[in-house]
Amino acid sequence: MEGYLQYAAWLKPSWAPPAWLFGPVWSVLYALIAVSFGYVFYRYFMGTIPAVVALPFALNLIFNIAFTPIQFGLGSLWLSSVDILLVFATLAWALYVIYPYAPWVTYINLPYLLWVAFATVLQLTIFALNSF
Repeated sequence: MEGYLQYAAWLKPSWAPPAWLFGPVWSVLYALIAVSFGYVFYRYFMGTIPAVVALPFALNLIFNIAFTPIQFGLGSLWLSSVDILLVFATLAWALYVIYPYAPWVTYINLPYLLWVAFATVLQLTIFALNSF
């Protein structure tokens, strides 16, 4: 709870979305992630795609899951900024490497990529506004 209060106190840009928007957006994105990432891991375990294709999907999940405890638990703008950059980088990598095997996985995750790109700019802006 303290992390959420700290987040509310941080300076944010005027274009930051209202807090209530994050829940519905992530609910839709997590449904897309569950279906598409699940498919990738299924194909990996069935031996039809190599580990190098599944790896960025696994890393993306780890970094995505780590963001909330870092941002709201630790309240660290610096670490959460590093983490969101890793979420973005692993997602871009994942969508690139899966395309030859399952283009639909890339297409279905474009909203996720766009949201993470926006969230990355937002996070880095919040970090800058509150650190310098």
